[in-house]
Amino acid sequence: MNSTAYNVVRNEEDQYSVWPAYRPVPAGWTTIGDAADRETCLERIEQLWTDMRPRSLRAAKEQ
Repeated sequence: MNSTAYNVVRNEEDQYSVWPAYRPVPAGWTTIGDAADRETCLERIEQLWTDMRPRSLRAAKEQ
């Protein structure tokens, strides 16, 4: 059983990822919510990331 805690992180293009909580969040990424196990984080991403297109592409399509 993996006891590593993870964070959901999001970049400026509204793309999400799972990142180990013990590691510093990379530049350009922001932690979303509290640390949890990997499966919980993946479920959170599934709920949050409803449009896979990067923010810049969505904005260009709306113009």
